[in-house]
Amino acid sequence: MSNEKKESLRDGRTSPEWSRRDFLHLLAGGMISPLITGIRPGELPGPAISNDLFWIKNIPDNPFYNPANPNLHLGFDSLLYLMADAGLKFYRSQVDHYLAGPQGLIAPNDVVLIKVNAQWKYRGCTNSDLIRGLIQRILDHPDGFKGEIVIVENGQGRGSLACDTSAAYGDSTIRANANDERHSFIYLVDNIFCDPRVSYFLLDPIRGIFIGPDDHVTNGYRRYEDVSYPCFTTAKGHRVELREGLWQENGYSSNLKLINVPVLKHHDTGGSEITASLKHFYGLVSMADGYSGYRHYAGLGETCGKMVVSVITPVLNIIDAIWVSHRSLTGYPASTTFRANQLLASQDPVALDYWAAKYILFAIDNNFRHHPDFPGIEKWLRAARETINTRGGLKDLSKGIFVDRVTKDEAEMNVHSAEAGNFLHQIKMSVCPAELSFVFAGSRGIKIKEKEVMLSFSENFPLRWWAESDSDWLIVEPASGIGKSRIIVRVNASGLDRGQYKGFIYINCPDAANSPLLIKGVTNIF
Repeated sequence: MSNEKKESLRDGRTSPEWSRRDFLHLLAGGMISPLITGIRPGELPGPAISNDLFWIKNIPDNPFYNPANPNLHLGFDSLLYLMADAGLKFYRSQVDHYLAGPQGLIAPNDVVLIKVNAQWKYRGCTNSDLIRGLIQRILDHPDGFKGEIVIVENGQGRGSLACDTSAAYGDSTIRANANDERHSFIYLVDNIFCDPRVSYFLLDPIRGIFIGPDDHVTNGYRRYEDVSYPCFTTAKGHRVELREGLWQENGYSSNLKLINVPVLKHHDTGGSEITASLKHFYGLVSMADGYSGYRHYAGLGETCGKMVVSVITPVLNIIDAIWVSHRSLTGYPASTTFRANQLLASQDPVALDYWAAKYILFAIDNNFRHHPDFPGIEKWLRAARETINTRGGLKDLSKGIFVDRVTKDEAEMNVHSAEAGNFLHQIKMSVCPAELSFVFAGSRGIKIKEKEVMLSFSENFPLRWWAESDSDWLIVEPASGIGKSRIIVRVNASGLDRGQYKGFIYINCPDAANSPLLIKGVTNIF
């Protein structure tokens, strides 16, 4: 079958007229059989579905835990290690790094769009402390990050990456969803990072501008079937055309990645009911394209499913459930919100929304309208599933996307969970050198000698350690510390007879995977 026809199965574009040979190929491959056997759309036969979800619980109120790298977020880092345990690596790299692999998500030259909710403020927008940790991890790519990170949002005329929108609040004060309410998305870019590789782009001003397929200059929207998607030039000069990729003069590069980070919350009564990863695509499509009425809400599932499968598939969806606004859309007042301190992530947005609704949002207040079996939610979850699966699924190993068909069946979900911080037990210590040799000659010579050892921790984690020697003549200073340290090992040969002596220094760190670590000391006295 031609590449053009293969693509049409995935994204729904009109295909050429089918020949008898094409039909027989499809029949042999099982693509036509659902039409013959009456299998429902979205339930195509194939390998058993077992889609991974990653659930982090009990994130501390202050998530910034590493003095050596103060932007690292314990909840997000715990998520990355939980994913890596299951084989989903964050970094695309050949280096020896626990979070890296050849089919990882983020390559060093990628342009990474981080889709946030900035239509609202207070607890109604995405937690910017979480975004801070995400950005830092991308910048810390083991191969050196050379691309660009762009925070994006289309608030449909009400968005503000400064978290100062007055819509529904009556004031324009900055109220970010962060421990420090000043830390808006713009504040992160301009004050926390101050790095040309980190930028932002608010799509609201271009939502009413529609451009053609050959326009690679104008910031605006393109239409595709009954949806639309943004095309814009970033602060660093990258031309993003969301469905096609990165425009580079004569063609497109595939180094465009999307990480979708919605805040979990109540939305309304009688509409979508909740906001999670699928509905978050309403902040990428333009409601000025003529289909707003259909999307609110008869076409919610189909629209979001089409955006995910036929426009751009996120390499990762991360549901921010640190603060859950369970009784208001706006995240205000405080009495309508609940601090859940959880994160939930998956490459399957349907499974993700199902699980988040049932086990996080519904669990807070037992409001059945927040349960995924409630008809108002079940309808759009089912429509999204059918749209995605009948268009060919999501799998794209070139971008590290392993999920193929999506599901809302719990039996087809493989849930990995961990407490925040558990990954610290995977941190390892190392010493250089690990073995020391001392030589003393003559009975009247120098009796004390010392050498230096460097103690390090993987990823420079500041874990607390202490040292013990098994021999009186083998001394270590300092006897304790935090993180990377310069250690002095000293031998006092006074009172020792001629001969060879062996001793060990034990570096103890309960939070390190390879504790205790040994330093061997060998002393020869002639």
